[in-house]
Amino acid sequence: MLMTEQATGHHPQPRPRNGAPTSPVEHVTGAQSLIRSLEEVGADTVFGLPGGCILPAYDPLMDSKKVRHILVRHEQGAGHAATGYAQATGKVGVCMVTSGPGATNLVTPIADAHMDSVPIVAITGQVASKAIGTDAFQEADICGITMPITKHNFLVTKAEDI
Repeated sequence: MLMTEQATGHHPQPRPRNGAPTSPVEHVTGAQSLIRSLEEVGADTVFGLPGGCILPAYDPLMDSKKVRHILVRHEQGAGHAATGYAQATGKVGVCMVTSGPGATNLVTPIADAHMDSVPIVAITGQVASKAIGTDAFQEADICGITMPITKHNFLVTKAEDI
């Protein structure tokens, strides 16, 4: 995208050969895509605690008409609440916390859900892709830490992969 398009918000619309206007291309951030994905699979509740690296996901979460957020006081509470929600409703429990210590605080509830075969999705923030492996502030190898206690484990480094 050109700098002038960013600054003005004007994006010229491509036209097909017959000259008719086409529908505009929607630009979606990774955070918006994440929340839309939750909406599309029917998730209606996210238990979470906002923090630095996950904050970009909170704007579209707060804008969502389909997914409500329940603020907890500790990351472990988010994980255990997601587990209890899944057990009580039969739906998948979802929790969302920030990187580093926020993510490592989810280890016990993730292990608990895994051992009891309770379906949860734990979404954590992570440092910028360029900073992974550099001992950056609040960086933790949460994928490596949780690999033995999860069924599937993903590190998303590009928005297109969501």
